[in-house]
Amino acid sequence: MAKDLAQFAAENGVKYFMVSYTDLFGAQRAKMVPAQAIAGMQKDGAGFAGFATWLDLTPAHPDMLAVPDPEAVIQLPWKPEVAWVPANCVMNDAKLSQAPRNVLLRQIEAAAEQGLTIKTGIEAEFFLLDPTGVEVSDKFDTAEKPCYDQQAIMRRYDVIAEISDYMLDLGWGPYQSDHEDANGQFEMNWEFDDVLATADKHSFFKFMVKSVAEKHGLRATFMPKPIQGLTGNGCHAHISIWDKAGKTNLFTDGTHDLGMSDTGWHFLGGIMKHASALAAITNPTVNSYKRINAPRTMSGATWAPNTVTWTGNNRTHMVRVPGAGRFELRLPDGAANPYLMQAVIIAAGLSGINTKADPGKRLDIDMYKDGHTVKDAPPLPLNMLDALRYFDQDSALKSALGDEFSAAFMKLKHQEWNSFVSHFSRWERENTLDI
Repeated sequence: MAKDLAQFAAENGVKYFMVSYTDLFGAQRAKMVPAQAIAGMQKDGAGFAGFATWLDLTPAHPDMLAVPDPEAVIQLPWKPEVAWVPANCVMNDAKLSQAPRNVLLRQIEAAAEQGLTIKTGIEAEFFLLDPTGVEVSDKFDTAEKPCYDQQAIMRRYDVIAEISDYMLDLGWGPYQSDHEDANGQFEMNWEFDDVLATADKHSFFKFMVKSVAEKHGLRATFMPKPIQGLTGNGCHAHISIWDKAGKTNLFTDGTHDLGMSDTGWHFLGGIMKHASALAAITNPTVNSYKRINAPRTMSGATWAPNTVTWTGNNRTHMVRVPGAGRFELRLPDGAANPYLMQAVIIAAGLSGINTKADPGKRLDIDMYKDGHTVKDAPPLPLNMLDALRYFDQDSALKSALGDEFSAAFMKLKHQEWNSFVSHFSRWERENTLDI
């Protein structure tokens, strides 16, 4: 990858760079920098007023400088004269602790101190809607069970194939795309990677999908539950731990149940122990709880968990262990911040390793059918406020993620919740006008 962005521009015909960072709410922010000015930006960073985005800063704070990471630069396949480069946020010559990419970098360092490399992959689901964002864009996509619908994916071939072609050109190793379980919903998969690379790709993928959809006159959304009655957008994470060199999978042990090593079990134990608090970050919006606590959808299942349980190869639980070497966390949704999601997974997992946490009893039942028979498994939060309360009570997780980040996150998310509950809704008028 590039070491010198000016040289990268000259060699690749790049005229502009999008110097980008992701704020606490997952919104991507950027400045467009001419290639002629990128050398200075690479050294000193692009200046931003942090208060103008979702960070816990005031107008009185000095400039926040977004210093681009040249190792992660990506030339836009659909507009090659532009390159996107994620940045690390700095203020007063120090890393801004609350900035999400910095939060993830600290967790990567914490893992490295224990001789561990974290690798992850994600399954990013999204809807293709009409330009208003209200209706499914394909009027023929009406099947009761639309998952893997051959005709429906071909009707959106131009969009899906274009995105897949770009991932192939970028060397991401895309290996499958499909129509998902909701009308208008799709999923695209690419190979797992070191956790920072996965987070950067996840961030760029959302930018790319939205851009290509707009190019075709459509609107793409990763919103957890954009249409009532249909399956929501998940963002399942596949997790494994490797040695420092990234060559040996430390989750694998053929002598143990499901081929998972003691390290793997303890990492999973940390995920289970902190799951209710984890949800504040993996499911960060009011709308998130319309997905994980949803009634049965039109297709017959939500495909989302509502209880803290784990299993083998069974998709009705929060964690699925499909085989040796990895497990799948099915809790996160499409609103999850690409950097914070990975950071909190590492923080919870390392906590589990350090305390030799037990993941608890394996359950192999159908949780959608027989979940009511499980009496001792913690429920997941019912709403965003509950999730924030669980997170606030989890001092170990907050400390691991950083006190400054945790305080900023809690402050801004409580403001968001208060904004939601003060909103006068149509439901209130329809149900309480005559009381």
